[in-house]
Amino acid sequence: MDLHLKNLFGRFQEQFGSGPGLGPGSGVCLMIVEGISSNIIQSIFRASASLYSSEPWKRLRPGHLFGVRVGKDSDWSGKRQPFQCVQFIGGDGGDIAIYMYRSMSYALKMTDGDSWEMARDPNVEVFRVTYELESLMLPSNKRMVKSLSLEVSGTDRFPIMDVARCMTSGELQFRSPTLEELRLVFAVMKALSLVHPLLLQEEKQVRGLPRMIKFSPFIETVDVQWPSEMGKGHDFVAVTVSHPPGGEAGLRQCTMCEKAIHKDESVCCSHCRATIYCGLDCEKRHWREMHRSVCSLYEAMMSIHKKGMWRRQCSCYSHQPFGLLQCFSTEAQSESWRGLEDGDYPQDLPIQNLNNGRSPGMILLSDWSDYYDLLCLPRSSLVYDILCYPLTLYHILTSVSNHPKNLLLKGKEMTVHYLGPERELDWIKAFAEINHLLNGLGTVQIIMIGPEVPSDLSALNCDLDGYSSWAGAVEAVNNTGIPCFFTDKREEACGNAKTVSRNAGLNFSHPVAPNPFRSPVRSCGKSSNFPCYSNSFILGVVYIRRLV
Repeated sequence: MDLHLKNLFGRFQEQFGSGPGLGPGSGVCLMIVEGISSNIIQSIFRASASLYSSEPWKRLRPGHLFGVRVGKDSDWSGKRQPFQCVQFIGGDGGDIAIYMYRSMSYALKMTDGDSWEMARDPNVEVFRVTYELESLMLPSNKRMVKSLSLEVSGTDRFPIMDVARCMTSGELQFRSPTLEELRLVFAVMKALSLVHPLLLQEEKQVRGLPRMIKFSPFIETVDVQWPSEMGKGHDFVAVTVSHPPGGEAGLRQCTMCEKAIHKDESVCCSHCRATIYCGLDCEKRHWREMHRSVCSLYEAMMSIHKKGMWRRQCSCYSHQPFGLLQCFSTEAQSESWRGLEDGDYPQDLPIQNLNNGRSPGMILLSDWSDYYDLLCLPRSSLVYDILCYPLTLYHILTSVSNHPKNLLLKGKEMTVHYLGPERELDWIKAFAEINHLLNGLGTVQIIMIGPEVPSDLSALNCDLDGYSSWAGAVEAVNNTGIPCFFTDKREEACGNAKTVSRNAGLNFSHPVAPNPFRSPVRSCGKSSNFPCYSNSFILGVVYIRRLV
């Protein structure tokens, strides 16, 4: 009886599928795809076999979602990559497959976190690569495999590719993938087979999910070589894989209708890449009504993207450790430390050489207007977004605190311990601006990591009450009595920092005050609408010994 039931259940699974997926492949034959060639099919099957042999299903479950970005949006029709989120099906048993969704939000709609089964959300399209047993394949696919000598995945499986759409009735509607979608899945499978083994398992696992391994956040970019039959003038394409997908994505707002839209569902102007839209209709309408006249200007403003020090301000490089951005690709860029073209940035020379032979002596600045006038910079220059760090430190040393200012006026050297540097490690050269502004009077030595005894302590954008690791730094200030200055993005955070400092026995040498050298670029707070700017407010503390 048991043997009979086992055979019966086995035949049911073979015909109708099992596990958390959407069932077996629809039997779509790639030979009917318009414009496809036998060489393209062979390349896709080789990529599929390579992914299968890397055995991602040993660790990955449907709850593990991956973001994928292949090339640029302009590489795809509609100026948008068709499928951007990947899910592995079958790690817990059942049909072995990978599913691709148009966005992370669609993947979440289809993935029921409390169930082993897939939800069927109406009108969601899923690109499926189902590894089907050869014995279950339709005759048309068997003939294709035999006639083209296609590579097998494992010992007896071949990929069946289709696009499934969930209908309001709960049924599935299938269509053949397009040639463009097949190019995409080729690059994705090649990249996934290379990068998924690099996922690192976190020590602390998810409670109540013994089969669900938790991985550390991950992002990696690899170059995938196009086969000659798929290439479009490029031998390689950059493929970025991230887990979880959209880690840096948030809600954006359509420039035209002001509708809130998730980042991975938005589109941007294909020319300037600056303006965000909820869809092509708003993009076309905005072009007719206004954007046509400013698009070239916006393109010039966006020209700093991926250049010089500006790279650290962009999420494109968030996977690179602080201080380890790769060197500039060209000699011209290496000389232009601010990443701008010749003539568009102040040369890295002493200030007096730019200001009619100004005599030696400290240059005192009150705000950004003074600095821009000093270097004859146009008000449209964006250097403030990086220079707010060194100029905030210069402001503290020359205008906020009397102790360092007196040392510098006497021509002495000051040592500053700069606490908690991150992106500043990629902007070391920008801090030379401080000595240029000193104009030959005294020097400032900035120690970002080192044992030297400092004259002053500074921590910019510190979020003092948000990280327990600051406790040691606060204790050090308490023990040495050296003046310390913090900056933060929000006035409310400075109020919390005052409480932390007061509890540590520190007094305030400088009250919370606006920083005239804050960045004018507003940041978006995740959980509040407080005004939020880099280095927006300054707070000074010092330990004062009390007589008992």
